[in-house]
Amino acid sequence: MFIDFLEERFKADPDADALVWREQAFSYRWLAERLNDWRERLAVEQIEPGEVVILEADFSPTSVALFLALVDRGCILVPLTSAVGAKRDEFVKIAQGQSTIRVGPDDSVAVERLPHVADHDYYLSLREKKHPGLVLFSSGSTGRSKAAVHDFVPLLDKFRIPRARLRSISFLLFDHIGGINTMLYMLSNTGCLITVEDRRPAAVLQAVQDHRVELLPATPTFLNLLLISEADRDFDLSSLQIITYGTEPMPETTLKGLHARLPNVRLVQTYGLSEIGILRSKSKASDSIWVRLGGEGFQTRVVDGILHVKAASAMLGYLNAASPFTADGWFNTQDRVEVDGEFFRILGRDSELINVGGQKVYPAEVESVIQVLDNIAEVTVFGEAHPITGNIVCARVSTIEPGDVKALRKAIRTACREQLESFKVPVKIEVTQEPQYSERFKKIRRRPTDGSPAAGA
Repeated sequence: MFIDFLEERFKADPDADALVWREQAFSYRWLAERLNDWRERLAVEQIEPGEVVILEADFSPTSVALFLALVDRGCILVPLTSAVGAKRDEFVKIAQGQSTIRVGPDDSVAVERLPHVADHDYYLSLREKKHPGLVLFSSGSTGRSKAAVHDFVPLLDKFRIPRARLRSISFLLFDHIGGINTMLYMLSNTGCLITVEDRRPAAVLQAVQDHRVELLPATPTFLNLLLISEADRDFDLSSLQIITYGTEPMPETTLKGLHARLPNVRLVQTYGLSEIGILRSKSKASDSIWVRLGGEGFQTRVVDGILHVKAASAMLGYLNAASPFTADGWFNTQDRVEVDGEFFRILGRDSELINVGGQKVYPAEVESVIQVLDNIAEVTVFGEAHPITGNIVCARVSTIEPGDVKALRKAIRTACREQLESFKVPVKIEVTQEPQYSERFKKIRRRPTDGSPAAGA
């Protein structure tokens, strides 16, 4: 009922590849058959419309078919991946999961009933409308994870308009709004989703080469690692037409380096949040961090330098936090932006801004200067409390190879003094060879709290 338009498109091109999983292709005919099988299985398992179902999986033929079957049955779907780690039980409890379906690494399925009562007001509203729901947890890279509850019907509406057919890597995860958006885009246009288990640059680019991938959705952190590894020099990337990037600010130096390395690939900044879905976007140019945002179903405004969005696909609200919507229905993204006509430059979360004696420092600006220096793999800039200035600027850098820490710290400060105002120059610099990103290839903004000192701190 809810996915009739998808099934019509599957029928129109049944022999086209829908997915590639572990080097095996699965057609739209296969997907349609498995979708019907899962409709029957859900009924046998007594998974009822309106039930809160935890779907623990990554992208695979079975998980995609099951995802669609749960939506069509009118369930409230809570996708989780192994990336949630130790938070898994907490998330299941917050979501009030009534059953869990686990899709194993071999694509086997296990169903288990759970003892929770799912009586949140948002769930009651979805059941009253007889609509499927979606619960997405924020990554928590800058704090506590929040559970956003969506009515799935508005999320599906944007995919009713046919667009270009593409072959895409499933880089963003199964429980991420960007990963779900990629999946639904591919299915709604009978494109092909190339699944990857190893998301390191060489493995991803191997898949691009082997399966003639045209679209690579990624994160700035991943693209920075790609540049450092120079893995692009080892593979035939002639099929690649578009790289999209989002989920965190893109350092301008990384973007320009990527454009120089892959001049024939269009680089497109995307923007979306778990709470509102993915907006349509258009970058001013492939090497520009300025982007136009909006499209059908979305409006934007800027209030005191902060981007607000009004979206037809906005969530109903959080399960575990107060409503973030303004009285007139706009979502405060907390992203500070600059405006140039119809284009935005996203500077970063307002909560990440470092206030040094009343002067504003945006971490991405400092990171962009440091990132291009020799032997720098990653850099995270953050603030630390100071009794006189309020905060000082600190940088944590991961090196490619061990080296002279004192010389590196000097090189960082010299580069920053030459290119930045004095209050933006890092006062403290920590040096490590440990990665600074999560399993989602997104920078972890929180400062380490385990008490272990970093070299050169």
